[in-house]
Amino acid sequence: MPTSMRVMELVRFGAAEAAFAARELPRSTPGPGQVLVRVLATSVNPLDLQTRRGDYRDQVTLPAVIGNDVSGVVAGTGPGADDFRPGDEVWYLAPIFAGPGTYAEFHVVDQALVARKPARLSHVEAAGLALVGATAWEALVERAGIRAGERVLVHGGAGGVGSAAIQVAGALGAEVVTTARARDHEFVTGLGAGLAIDFSAGDYVPRVRALGRVDVVLDTVGGDTLARSPEVLTDRGRVVSIVDTPEPQNLLAAWGVNATYHFLFVSPGRAKLTALGQLVDRGELRPDIGAVLPLADIARAHTLLEGGSAGEGRGRPRGKIALAVHPLDEPSGGQLSCGTAGSGVRAG
Repeated sequence: MPTSMRVMELVRFGAAEAAFAARELPRSTPGPGQVLVRVLATSVNPLDLQTRRGDYRDQVTLPAVIGNDVSGVVAGTGPGADDFRPGDEVWYLAPIFAGPGTYAEFHVVDQALVARKPARLSHVEAAGLALVGATAWEALVERAGIRAGERVLVHGGAGGVGSAAIQVAGALGAEVVTTARARDHEFVTGLGAGLAIDFSAGDYVPRVRALGRVDVVLDTVGGDTLARSPEVLTDRGRVVSIVDTPEPQNLLAAWGVNATYHFLFVSPGRAKLTALGQLVDRGELRPDIGAVLPLADIARAHTLLEGGSAGEGRGRPRGKIALAVHPLDEPSGGQLSCGTAGSGVRAG
């Protein structure tokens, strides 16, 4: 096994094209209760963009390896790490701001955070699902405590967390309403949303109220969308937001329906991934991968996620942007890669 590893290191805050540098670093070594994972795929999330821009510079000391999604193969174990053996295929969400990230060929993690990769997912698909799936599960199940028969409103249903949340809520027996741009309505209804509302066409509140009140709102948008959410809630409804927003909220309306608010910064854990894997195995959850690039193209991946040009007339792809780390999963030529039918993988 090599003693060094290739990483894409964040060397300065700011624009993507000048932020990263390829480096060779000593390969990580697992300590007690830890596993060493050969990273086959990771992905890019909005959190990565915020970190690169410097929004969390108090938590990140440069140079730094960032990234949080992993799908790969166990390459070694530390003392007392008996849950896995070399060769096991695994996936996980790495701790956020708590050590080196996943833009690297190898990564060390506590075995308690690691789960066995669902057989129905490729490594690219698993890497694209870990953070967004865990966020959706924690928001809906651990915070909101959704129950079968309840109505859930998912703001931003075509995004990474939103698309996972639609599927998780539906699998748990909830009725799902979502907001999304008109061009994405076929996509979100295909995931299980019973109604899609075009949030760019005006006020969503009357459309939701026409259905009756909702029990749970999952907000991935923030701002006025979050502020008006209590206006559609039933009594003792719950709001979960994953957006770091400084704007004052509509607390009077929330008070009027005895609403409960949760502001979520997802935490990693095996239990979430195991539950998500069961949904995958039953065919009730699939990731949506929009593009696959090699790790060396990390700046391009960040630019894509920010909505920049992908070349050849393409705009930002819908779905997660995954990074193939080792040649086993890398597309040839560093181009955007399409997957097979039914995989949810597309190039834009």
